[in-house]
Amino acid sequence: MAISFDKALGIHQHTLGIRSQRAEVLSSNIANADTPNYKARDVDFTKAINAAKSQQSGLTMAKSDSKHFDLAALSQQHVSYRVPNQPDTGDGNTVDIQQEQSAFMQNALEYQMSLGFLDSKFSGMKKAIRGD
Repeated sequence: MAISFDKALGIHQHTLGIRSQRAEVLSSNIANADTPNYKARDVDFTKAINAAKSQQSGLTMAKSDSKHFDLAALSQQHVSYRVPNQPDTGDGNTVDIQQEQSAFMQNALEYQMSLGFLDSKFSGMKKAIRGD
């Protein structure tokens, strides 16, 4: 009987990529906290996970060779500008460093949680294969 990794791993295989992308976006926001006219961005996790669950984001990338990976699935598709919580400080920058740091830490914890879930799934599959 063949193992279906999509069924065995569930949603956690998709969350890792989305959480990784979100970490990049949030760290970019933190790095540009003092850049004039920089607009804070964030990943819409709900839209990204729904797209990942339905046909792996439904995107195809033009490939020049059949061995190339389809990397368009985790592109900037679900990244949008964040509505600022504070009034403009005069430089046009919408980054709230405390909000960004908080979101980054929460995202890191959720990434670790997904890694833990995947680790337990793989452990269970190894035990089933070995017959433990």
